[in-house]
Amino acid sequence: MEKAKVAGTTPQIEQVEEGKTYAWCTCGKSATQPWCNGAHVGSGFTPKVFQAEENKTAAICMCKKTKNPPYCDGSHISL
Repeated sequence: MEKAKVAGTTPQIEQVEEGKTYAWCTCGKSATQPWCNGAHVGSGFTPKVFQAEENKTAAICMCKKTKNPPYCDGSHISL
């Protein structure tokens, strides 16, 4: 299985808006990190599409190792 590219070793802090749909990059190749721009096309990756449940500041995973996508769970510490 193909491994995701580590896009960063710290989370990206983003403002997410309640009810808005987001597509989190899972491959690590998007130029618009942490969001998908279609760079995964032709690979085994697909974006993690989610809808924000509330307006909040969120730590979005950049290392692509989180067990709680798209949110950072501290997995980058072990890189």
